[in-house]
Amino acid sequence: MDAISSRPQDRVVVIGAGIAGLATTLQLAPLPVLLLSAAPLGAEAATGWAQGGIAAALGPDDDPALHAADTLAAAAGLGDPEVTRRVTAAAPGCIAWLTGLGAPFDRSEGGDFALGLEAAHGRRRIIHAGGDGTGAAVLHTLARAVEADPRIVLRHARATALLRDEAGICGVLAWEDGAPVAIPARAVVLATGGVGGLYAHTTNPLGAAGTGLALAARAGAVLRDLEFVQFHPTAMAVGHDPMPLATEALRGEGAMLVTAAGDRVMADHPQGDLAPRDVIARTVFRRVMAGEPVFLDVRPLGDRLQRFAKVTALCREAGLDPARQPIPIRPAAHYHMGGVAVDGRGRSSVPGLWAAGEVAATGLHGANRLASNSLLEALAFAGWIAADISGGEARPPLRPLPLGAARRPAPDAGMVATLRGLMERHVGVVRDGAGLIAAVTALRPLADAAPSALADRALAGLLIATAALRRRESRGAQCRSDRPEADPASAPSFITLADVLEGDAPRTGTARP
Repeated sequence: MDAISSRPQDRVVVIGAGIAGLATTLQLAPLPVLLLSAAPLGAEAATGWAQGGIAAALGPDDDPALHAADTLAAAAGLGDPEVTRRVTAAAPGCIAWLTGLGAPFDRSEGGDFALGLEAAHGRRRIIHAGGDGTGAAVLHTLARAVEADPRIVLRHARATALLRDEAGICGVLAWEDGAPVAIPARAVVLATGGVGGLYAHTTNPLGAAGTGLALAARAGAVLRDLEFVQFHPTAMAVGHDPMPLATEALRGEGAMLVTAAGDRVMADHPQGDLAPRDVIARTVFRRVMAGEPVFLDVRPLGDRLQRFAKVTALCREAGLDPARQPIPIRPAAHYHMGGVAVDGRGRSSVPGLWAAGEVAATGLHGANRLASNSLLEALAFAGWIAADISGGEARPPLRPLPLGAARRPAPDAGMVATLRGLMERHVGVVRDGAGLIAAVTALRPLADAAPSALADRALAGLLIATAALRRRESRGAQCRSDRPEADPASAPSFITLADVLEGDAPRTGTARP
């Protein structure tokens, strides 16, 4: 029996051990917290792969209001101004909190933070740790703090369902050591990450396949803006799955996108190689699909390339010397702007369920995420979620929780590959109505089957494809070749499991769950 089993009505369960899960867990103490992780801390978290940094207005020429303006501009008309203001204002405090935990952020010779520049930022405001190793450094810092806190219980188990009663979410059904286990909870926080593993080309861990979306949808939660999947334009095309990432910070320091002949790919865009990600991703995608390889030339960096040890090592593992050869690249699924619709406290539409990090849709990213805002969002909402849960009342006494009757086997590798190929073809960088209809038609029977790991993947894909089909415009990360214009009346989209399986239209507008 773990240290908190005697009072399950006080327990908070956090599902996921990336930056959102670990930061929320730490902020929740001194409440008893059970952290569920399907793998050892950090092993399957996309945070550890993040080469970009954390955006924060810390420079003498910067201000949170300027950071907010850049964020809203990137969000392509669907960003929430109030959420954006709060998150960008919280950024300096988030950096201070991580620094207090021992995060080894890069410093200048004078001891100030070394601030980097990334696409669509108007100022140098990107905080790094170890050059392009920020994610791993932050994840290690948070994991070390979690392991040192005796109030936190870590269990290696995979959540398979959210359990609810008349009052809302009351626990989690999980598989642990090959058997089902029901875990009662006062509150549940989803921090399960994104959806990149649904695609044939991705920079994410392959386990990041929309599990949290499926859990929330089956529990009745409202989901938001699922059509907006960000494709990073410079994934390294070196034959690896998932694909290594060539961080955007390289272009911030002078790297260029070029053809095999050395011509500048982004020469006609006013922001050049620092244009928004969705613009560059579509430009590169169309060239690659036309049979014209595209490369990232980092040779202009000279000695500055030494600051990007991770990219350099990845290149050399693939037999490339980036100091002498351009890096072959292509777009790959990287970040999901959509997710479980939450309010300013991280609350979902279902009582007892909160969501943090990539699985949540807070309104910060809108239709297109500004670089290095994702880790920031996770840190800011971790504190707000913890404060909201801590200030609430303990749950009423829990009834005995049901166990699942059937084992949930790992999905067949062949079926997973088929699903990934389908998502890549029809719900990828450039979409059209016919392809999206084909995806919905193929995914619906798989998603509507008995709950299983494959059904959850199919459900996540179906939700994304349905939202993309029903947004009849091109905006931000959603590019529809059959509807290339933006709709001036566009609004955030909201959708539920019932909308998808019963064929109802999704709700649109600015209403919060």
